[in-house]
Amino acid sequence: MLKFKAMEKQVEILKANRKGVLSLIEGLSIEQLNKIPQGFKNNIAWNVAHLLVTQQLLCYKLSGLPMKVSDDLVTRFQKGSLPSGFIDEKELSEIKEQLLTIIDDFINDYNNNIFKEFKPYTTSANVTLNNLSDAIEFNNFHEGIHFGYMLAMKKSI
Repeated sequence: MLKFKAMEKQVEILKANRKGVLSLIEGLSIEQLNKIPQGFKNNIAWNVAHLLVTQQLLCYKLSGLPMKVSDDLVTRFQKGSLPSGFIDEKELSEIKEQLLTIIDDFINDYNNNIFKEFKPYTTSANVTLNNLSDAIEFNNFHEGIHFGYMLAMKKSI
């Protein structure tokens, strides 16, 4: 439970999307998750990791705080990156586990008032994020786009 009602709804949306992602990939083989379908530049596994990384960049890095994902993960899955290799079962399992636990970490951090500053950032969608609330709302929009891509990819593999 978050201290502020408006943020609660955004986190609820984030959790619902992440659960949808986990449901979407359930039953797919590691090969299917790593396959880049014709007409796409990345794959489902890359998109799942990209969601994890982007939320951390938007909420933690722009707030001047350490992220809860490795620098290696950020480099491999941040905006502008492309799949650079096969994501194995072990790594994907860790990413999948973090999809929900990292939201709980965010709730705890938010309730403990660690988010004190925010560096404004203009996204590639030309939306300027001025505070943490903007970042969370934009992140949900961003995750919805990628969920749609993953649905399309699943039909193509």
